[in-house]
Amino acid sequence: MKNTSRRNFLKTTIAATSGAMLTSPAWAGYASKSPFKISLAEWSFHRALFANEMTNLDFPVITRELGMEGVEYVNQFFKDKAKDEKYLAELKKIAKNEGIENVLIMCDGEGMVGHPEKAERLKTVENHKKWIDAAKFLGCHSIRVNAGSRGSYEEQQKLAADGLRMLCEYGDSKKINVIVENHGGLSSNAEWLVGVMKLVDHKRVGTLPDFGNFVIDRQTGETYDRYKGIELLMPYAKGVSGKSHNFDAQGNETESDFYRLMKIVKDAGYKGYVDVEYEGSELSEKEGVIATKKLLEKVFDSLG
Repeated sequence: MKNTSRRNFLKTTIAATSGAMLTSPAWAGYASKSPFKISLAEWSFHRALFANEMTNLDFPVITRELGMEGVEYVNQFFKDKAKDEKYLAELKKIAKNEGIENVLIMCDGEGMVGHPEKAERLKTVENHKKWIDAAKFLGCHSIRVNAGSRGSYEEQQKLAADGLRMLCEYGDSKKINVIVENHGGLSSNAEWLVGVMKLVDHKRVGTLPDFGNFVIDRQTGETYDRYKGIELLMPYAKGVSGKSHNFDAQGNETESDFYRLMKIVKDAGYKGYVDVEYEGSELSEKEGVIATKKLLEKVFDSLG
């Protein structure tokens, strides 16, 4: 039943995409006119992946069918394959055959980079090294990590910076960047994260500004202004995440002004991939990805 479900998912994804691409401008035009390219964050299909309706090996194929140029993997979907060179070689071959660039690996569940105990920080660094190696093998430019910690505002900055610097030193040996997303807790406070970047002070460290991840505390509802946050994080950005949830009748994201946010991104001098990361529930994952891509294309056009 699982294989049948997966085949049906792939067929319907490809069929729906074919129709959508006939009525929208060719994706290649945006690559030549704009300083931005569109990648796909694997988390956009997390429900299909967890349900075994698709696999990590399907991801580059679906990305191409949906008209995007790069993939941003999530380690959860090939958790036991980081050191499996046969598997990684197959994944790399699939991406190459599809003309897809492997951009980065988003890493979760490998420990707290800013753990208060030194031994635990060292363990976390060791846990991430295999993903730096995998990113190097696949041809990615970065891994994305979480800057979790405990303690006071300043203590967490120092602890996170210590763990990140150790990771960057290993990343330097592989020419792989270590980038941090605003991803909850103090990392969603852009001023805090900028302070961490300054403390690390390493060419391999950077940020992955996410348009939608500025909730500092879900229990209290504390948030950080997303427009100020993106502006502060962009000088350190080695990637940008176009997080989306819901859309209005005109196809605009209802929580984030993509035009305003991308103007900030452009004004910062950023050139490179902006990912589609759909997390909504009103549209299916496939439809949400297509809607986000169309919105980004419209915004890119408006920016000239």
